[in-house]
Amino acid sequence: MTATPAWPPHSAPRLHVETALGEGVAVAVDGNPAHYLISVMRIKPDDIVLLFDGRSGEWAARARDIRKRDLVLQCVARTRPLEATPDFWLCCAPIRKGRIDLIAEKACELGVARLQPVLTRRAVVDKLNLDRLHAHLVEAAEQCGRTALPDLSPMVKLDALLRDWPDDRWLFFADESGGAPLAETLPGHPGPAGMLIGPEGGFDPDERAAIRAHPRAVALSLGPRILRAETAALAATAAWMTINGDWS
Repeated sequence: MTATPAWPPHSAPRLHVETALGEGVAVAVDGNPAHYLISVMRIKPDDIVLLFDGRSGEWAARARDIRKRDLVLQCVARTRPLEATPDFWLCCAPIRKGRIDLIAEKACELGVARLQPVLTRRAVVDKLNLDRLHAHLVEAAEQCGRTALPDLSPMVKLDALLRDWPDDRWLFFADESGGAPLAETLPGHPGPAGMLIGPEGGFDPDERAAIRAHPRAVALSLGPRILRAETAALAATAAWMTINGDWS
């Protein structure tokens, strides 16, 4: 007896689109995504491509009107609803290009809801290419199967972050000068949260004092070793997901 083919095909490529998706919606694709589908994946008419828009879940779409540099994908069925994203923000100081790109990519894979760059006094980088970071988030979401794209917020100064921090959200921060053990602290602070990670040189004393004075701030220790900024960001995110997020 012939086995029924998987639907949608497990090998179908995934693509993030800005168009609001729904049954019968046709999405015109050009530029780099079209090149990837046509020249790399060798998409043929009626082949399935999985689409997600970050708002309505994931949709199976059939390829049609394929030309050299563009094609049309028409939604035929929703394959997955929009995921329930843990209410977790990763707030990190900007670091060198390759390392901040890594943070964006892995933070998306780990399930963060928002990536918030925060400018601190010892940061060696004071500007970010948000378009490039957004592209890394999109690529990671396409690869890891996310249906909700993390929000990418414009960079803010630390004092503005503290001033505007929501009253109902914990602000955990990795304090290299000492804090409570992470494994003991996170279980006692459930609910919406953010994790604040400093730059390569750490927070300066005045910044650390300002953070500690915030009523929602909780200082954490990430262990006995000095971690690079990107390692601290991803380790702390994974720990929160294990204890209070969708890994628990």
